[in-house]
Amino acid sequence: MGTIQHTDIGFVTVLVQDDIGGLQVLHQNHWVDVPPTPASLVVNIGDFLQLLSNDKYISVEHRAISNKVGSRLSVASFFGESPWQSSKLYGPITELLSEENPPKYRSTTVKDHTSYLHNRGVDGTSALSRYKI
Repeated sequence: MGTIQHTDIGFVTVLVQDDIGGLQVLHQNHWVDVPPTPASLVVNIGDFLQLLSNDKYISVEHRAISNKVGSRLSVASFFGESPWQSSKLYGPITELLSEENPPKYRSTTVKDHTSYLHNRGVDGTSALSRYKI
């Protein structure tokens, strides 16, 4: 099973790799295979970390491709705040901002961000454009 091109919506995603592979990242408009390293972890930056870091860390566009080599075990752990329990506003971290580096995103709540994504669905694009200033 594969997935379409997307970015992860949360803070970070940790993927446990096996020996089959299938993860690809978009680099300079080309899909690049992530070589499988059994029992290793791949950490993807999510959209919410990109927003909080004001683009210091960039959410990676990626996809998983199907293969005919054999069965693949995929384990993904998503880290972020529960969207249903918080109304706290999140925006670019103040200490990262300056006159030379003004905020690039407006603040939002995890609940609003998650609701927007669930209503929009996965369409291969990042939802961060919704928060761009």
